[in-house]
Amino acid sequence: MRRLLPLFAVLAVLLSVAASPPGRAPADPTRTPGTPVYAVGLSSDATGAHWHGHERITFSNASPEPLHEVYLRLWDNFRGGCATPSVRVTGLDGTAEVDCTALRVPLARPLAQGASGTVEFDLAVDVPDGIDRFGRDGAFSFIGNALPVLAVRDGTGWHLDPYSELGESFFGLASDFAVTLDHPTEVLVPATGTAVDSPGGPGRTITRVGARHVREFAWAAGPFHRIEGRSAGGVRMAVYSVAAVTAEDARAMLDLSLRTIDDHSARYGPYPYGDVATVLDDAFDFGGMEYPAFVLDRIRPSAVIHELAHQWWYGVVGDDQYRAPWLDESFAEYAMDVEMGRTKEGCTAATPFLAPGERLTNSMSYWDAHPDRYEPVIYDHGSCALHELRRLIGADTMSTLLHDYARAHWFGVSTTAEFKAAAQAATPVDLAPFWREHRID
Repeated sequence: MRRLLPLFAVLAVLLSVAASPPGRAPADPTRTPGTPVYAVGLSSDATGAHWHGHERITFSNASPEPLHEVYLRLWDNFRGGCATPSVRVTGLDGTAEVDCTALRVPLARPLAQGASGTVEFDLAVDVPDGIDRFGRDGAFSFIGNALPVLAVRDGTGWHLDPYSELGESFFGLASDFAVTLDHPTEVLVPATGTAVDSPGGPGRTITRVGARHVREFAWAAGPFHRIEGRSAGGVRMAVYSVAAVTAEDARAMLDLSLRTIDDHSARYGPYPYGDVATVLDDAFDFGGMEYPAFVLDRIRPSAVIHELAHQWWYGVVGDDQYRAPWLDESFAEYAMDVEMGRTKEGCTAATPFLAPGERLTNSMSYWDAHPDRYEPVIYDHGSCALHELRRLIGADTMSTLLHDYARAHWFGVSTTAEFKAAAQAATPVDLAPFWREHRID
C-alpha cells in the first residue's frame, strides 16, 4: 500500500485435536500452521456494509514443535480496539491481544507435527465510515483484511505485530478460500478469486468465490460500474468503479491492466490466479492497496502498475510485510519502473539516507516512528537499489535473477537473507560492498 498521507448462534470450538498450557516460543524455524483452508459464508444487509455468518478454518501443524494454540488476526479492529470492534468473533474461548487485533485460541490438546485441527466460529463485520482499505465511500464499501486469518509461528515465535496505518502489517501463508456471499442483487461484490453467481432469495444473489494459494481474501460491495476484458495471455480482468469515475478513465485503467498483467507474467512467471478484480475510487487517500487477485486503486497508471506487481511481490512471493516491507514494496516499485521504461540513472545521489538508523531493511516499527522517511527510503531508495544492482550485475542477469527467485519462492516466503544469497549466486561480482552501501542487512 502506498500512502500519500503519512456469526449468530454461539458454536463450540471443533478440534480434531483435542487443552494443555501453551509452550514457549519454538526454536524450530518451520512456519506453521500449515495448509490453511478457509470456508466462509456471509450475508449482508441492504447496503453491503454489514455482514454476518460463519467461518471454518482447517490447518495442520507443519513443525516438529507441538502446536498448543492458534492466533486469529482480526486486523480491522485496529481502529475501535476492544471497545468497539468492527470484526466480532463469537463461539470461541479465546483471549484478545494486541488491541483486539489478535485472538489467542488454545487447542484442546497439543497438535503434533502432521496432525490437523479445525476452528470455527460465528462472525460479524461492520464496515466503518471513512474511505480506506477497510471503510466506506457513500454506498461503496471496501472490505480488506476483514476475515480472521491465522497468524504465523516460526523460530522467532508468533508473529503478532501491531497494525500499521502507514504501510502493511500482514503476514500469511498461502491458503485456500471458499467464500459464499449472500447480498442484494444490485450490490456487486468484486473479490479475491473466481466468482460464480446464482439466484438467492427475492432480490438477492449468491456469489460463490474460490481462491487457491492466496494469503488473504478481500472484497468490496456496492453499486459499482463493471467492465471486463481478457488479456492476450488469458487473464480475466474486471474493473469496478465508483460513480465518480468516468467511463473513459475506467476503460483506460482496464486497457493498461490487461497489458501490464501479461508483461509482469513474462518477467516473473505466469500469473497463477486466472482473475483480477480492480476497484477504482479516486477519493482514496492512498495510491493503491494490494490483495491477491484484488486491488484498490486510484486513477493513476503508476499505481495500477505497482499494485499489479504486488501480485508477484507479496502475493506469489510472500514476505513478512511488517518486519521486512522492502521485500514487497521496493520490488513492486522496481517492477513498476521497468514496465514504465524508467532506469533511474543516478538515483543513489537523489535518494540518500539521512539518519544513521535508516536501513532499507528496517521494519514498520521504525517507519511508523519516522513516517516522513518511509516513502523516500522504502519506495524510492529501495527501487533505486534494485536498479543499481541491475547495473552492477547486468540487465540479463538481473532479469534471470528475479524470474528464478520468484519461481524458487512460488507460494512461499522470501527473506532478505535468501534474496542476498540468490543474488550473490547469480554473479561473480562481490556484492558485499553493495549491501553495505544500500544498508541491506
